[in-house]
Amino acid sequence: IVPRMPDIPGIDHPQVAGYSDIVLGRRVAGKRVAIIGAGGIGFDVGEFLTHQAGHDETEEYFAEWGIDPQYHERGGLRLANERPPLREVWLLQRKASKVGDGLAKTTGWIRRTLLKKRGVKMIPGVEYERIDDAGLHIRVGGTPQLLEVDTIVVCAGQEPRRELLDGLRKAGGTMAVTLIGGADVATELDARRAIAQGTEVAL
Repeated sequence: IVPRMPDIPGIDHPQVAGYSDIVLGRRVAGKRVAIIGAGGIGFDVGEFLTHQAGHDETEEYFAEWGIDPQYHERGGLRLANERPPLREVWLLQRKASKVGDGLAKTTGWIRRTLLKKRGVKMIPGVEYERIDDAGLHIRVGGTPQLLEVDTIVVCAGQEPRRELLDGLRKAGGTMAVTLIGGADVATELDARRAIAQGTEVAL
């Protein structure tokens, strides 16, 4: 797949990055970041951009959630480490429903809680007006707002990547070529479906 770029005036501005560029380290986000899209990928990127790595990741996790593995305090709890956020982040979605409403029922609540702990501002019902040197111009509830951000990360879904298809079909002779996974259907990308498709083709 390739990240889908929404039709927003100024989407080609230098401060705009696709989520894959951020995650793979091809682009480094600034200190003030707007994330367009609050699906699973938007939450992943929000966690990624606000994570402060330490020498011991397990101890960092315990400190962030107030877990005392030595049981010095009753219930194995201690005061959570409330460090200042690494970045100022806005997580935006077009839908008016609760941000993260489509996440998995068993884990969605904890992902929302984590981003709240890290100071991420989650805003539903956003209309994207334009992007320019000043930042991201949006409208929420009919009221215009300007997010003066350094980086705008697009997490607005994905498109199938199929540039190999024609070449494979021409080179394959009698061998069948079958699209599976994201190359078949990129919307609501589903690993289980991709694995099932691959298994069925192999069988």
